[in-house]
Amino acid sequence: MSPLFDLRDETQLLPGMRQARQSIGRGELIVLPTDTVYGVAADAFSPAAVQRLLDAKGRGRQQPPPVLVANAAAMRALVEDVPEPVQRLVERFWPGALTIVLPAQPSLSWDLGETRGTVAVRMPDHRITLELLSETGPLAVSSANLTGRPAAVTVDSAIGMLGESVAVYLDHGASKTGVASTIIDATSLVGVHDEPLVRVLRDGAVSRGDLREELGDLLEPEAASDA
Repeated sequence: MSPLFDLRDETQLLPGMRQARQSIGRGELIVLPTDTVYGVAADAFSPAAVQRLLDAKGRGRQQPPPVLVANAAAMRALVEDVPEPVQRLVERFWPGALTIVLPAQPSLSWDLGETRGTVAVRMPDHRITLELLSETGPLAVSSANLTGRPAAVTVDSAIGMLGESVAVYLDHGASKTGVASTIIDATSLVGVHDEPLVRVLRDGAVSRGDLREELGDLLEPEAASDA
């Protein structure tokens, strides 16, 4: 069985973090806690590792994973531009449960799947995961479950679904909320577009009302977004 480390136990914290870093460096998968649900993670800059993540979940390249970052500066290195409305969202909701889709930095050499030149980025509100991200760099992370199954809110649930496909499991107790992040598409705010609007791709922990407080009329009307 793949090793499991309970990070609430100080005697397991350092060995667990060290083995997680080493596994990421070898292109392997790890399961880690976040503020929303447990995630399965891979080196975002290793195409083989990202493909391993997709295979473990039973997911195709048409569903590329988001990327978790340690801070807003890391996001800026991954995207083409951070427009001012997105900067306001970052300042209010990060670290937290808001995933933002923007045009990817064209100079980057990576392969997350069929992204159409975009990347979905989030800074999670979880101290240990942020510490790991600061050491590994950006990680491709998707919910730690098989496609079509409920997202794992405990490490045991993740183990039951992903098993030996994951090299290391990091446990930090049940997820705080169990509610997935809200995903928004802000790509139309970059460059010249006839109708620069932010679309909600998935409702989650950050409400549309909270988004509208920051974006105003830049947030696409709810009926149009649902359609």
